[in-house]
Amino acid sequence: MFWKTIFCALSDARRVEHTLTYAADLARLHGAHLDVLCLGVARDASSQYFSGAGAAGGVVLLQNVFENCQAEAVEIDTDARAILEKQDGFFWSCDQGVAQLADLGQHVADRARFADVAVLPMPYGEGLGPELAPLTEAILFDGRIPAMILPNAPDLAVSPKKVVVAWNDGREALRAARDALPMLQRADRVHVVVVDPPVHGPNRSDPGGLISQFLVRHGVTVEVDVLSKTLPRVADVLLRRAQDIDADALVMGAYGRSRVREAVFGGASRYMLEHAPLPLFMAH
Repeated sequence: MFWKTIFCALSDARRVEHTLTYAADLARLHGAHLDVLCLGVARDASSQYFSGAGAAGGVVLLQNVFENCQAEAVEIDTDARAILEKQDGFFWSCDQGVAQLADLGQHVADRARFADVAVLPMPYGEGLGPELAPLTEAILFDGRIPAMILPNAPDLAVSPKKVVVAWNDGREALRAARDALPMLQRADRVHVVVVDPPVHGPNRSDPGGLISQFLVRHGVTVEVDVLSKTLPRVADVLLRRAQDIDADALVMGAYGRSRVREAVFGGASRYMLEHAPLPLFMAH
């Protein structure tokens, strides 16, 4: 199986080279088209609400904000094209966009939803822009496509050989495993990790059995690891297991909670996005 359209949204100039180089290598591996969106984002609340200086002052302020966003989008686009023009083996397109932080989600989701997978930087970290988290949420929750989310680390595997699949028998976990098949089929070994499975339920005698059967039928080499919750968080257990087997990537469902009319990352998903030292493949 192959991904045929890969989407990459860039809004932070400091993460362009790292994110785009990985996305380009992934597109080459799958013979995919790489669709890049370079964004200038109005991050300041003054770009959305203005009062106290009169109508003319408000127009000037908003015009300045818009011009700054355009300049940011052009800068990112220029850097992206400089990287992509040195690549070969796949087709790509690169577009610019400008959005307010409040409207960023819909703007990005409308573009992302026609792709098979997105490649994004980790949304949390010191000095990163406030738009990265809502951008990632929009792609997963509104665009409804999976995302490969990259830590700021060197030598990330484009075709991981050892992969952890976090399994809790939930629909998000199943969606992530299903969407990750083009990656899992190329792995040497996939570890389905089940942490503290329920003692009552239809699958209590064989936790992880049905998802393993599903993966094996797709040609995936699978091993089931049933682990106790020996650390404060399930996420910590998953990360420890990934470290123990020297995993190249971790597949998991993206869990959200409602805030007004939008979905934001729940505690477990956010913790992983803050602390994972390896690429996370997430789907909702």
